[in-house]
Amino acid sequence: ESIEDPLVKNYELIKSEEDGTLYAVGSTYSPENEAVYDGISRDGLRIVTFAPILKHKMFPLPEILNLLLGLGSWGMGSPVEIEFAVNLQVPEGKPKEFAMLQMRPLVISKEIDELNVDDIDEKDLVCQSDQVLGNGATDGIKDIIYVDINKYDRSKSKIIAGEINQLNSILLKEKKPYLLIGVGRWGSLDPWLGIPVTWDQISGAAAIVESGFKDFNVEPSQGTHFFQNITSFRVGYFTVSSLSKIGFIDWDWLIEQEPVEKTEFTKHLRFEKPISVRINGHLNKGIITKPGIS
Repeated sequence: ESIEDPLVKNYELIKSEEDGTLYAVGSTYSPENEAVYDGISRDGLRIVTFAPILKHKMFPLPEILNLLLGLGSWGMGSPVEIEFAVNLQVPEGKPKEFAMLQMRPLVISKEIDELNVDDIDEKDLVCQSDQVLGNGATDGIKDIIYVDINKYDRSKSKIIAGEINQLNSILLKEKKPYLLIGVGRWGSLDPWLGIPVTWDQISGAAAIVESGFKDFNVEPSQGTHFFQNITSFRVGYFTVSSLSKIGFIDWDWLIEQEPVEKTEFTKHLRFEKPISVRINGHLNKGIITKPGIS
């Protein structure tokens, strides 16, 4: 299956055998014997099992991961997840390389019971996503700040960040949590890929939604201090990809609502009845209901 993302190039598995990458993680399936053999030295279908590393100790990956996960959990005071890269193709006599790319805390679930996020009609939802961070329910939100997707201009993303900062400051003073909805990657260091806000500019948000651009999708970044704040403060985070068949934002409904305040690119909505945020972290699915729907 091809990857429908302009930023990712898809290759057949044979390429990884040609460049030597598959050697450390590959096994061989023999249709004649109906058996899987470790390594890729014999003829057959190639599959990825990590057997050379996990069973034959080619590289001490499990030991390294156990050490880092333990240190990370001790240092952050909660379970953590990490992303890493390994370079086994080094010059002769040189040590193999392990690089830790990201580490972030895993938020302990607010609720033990799994939330049902499939029993509300789509017409009653502001947003639905199959790519979420967090777990549990957040109620009592009566304010929404959103970036109008029809007016969004990538060249003005720094201006948009300033507008959001102003609205965030107002709602912080009023002690009113809000739902934040935007276009592109929140907290992006590249203003052409999203809105370059810092955490203090959106710190009043109780839940955050990011949407892909109309013309292409941007992968979310979850390895920065920005996202460490998201997880640490238990802010629900929704990513709605333009490639997803499940996720959506009801932009038409948002635009139809009369704002209590608006700037050139952003609008502030306020409702008498609260919206509800529901995230099932086990299923990696979440919904945000329209006001008064529970």
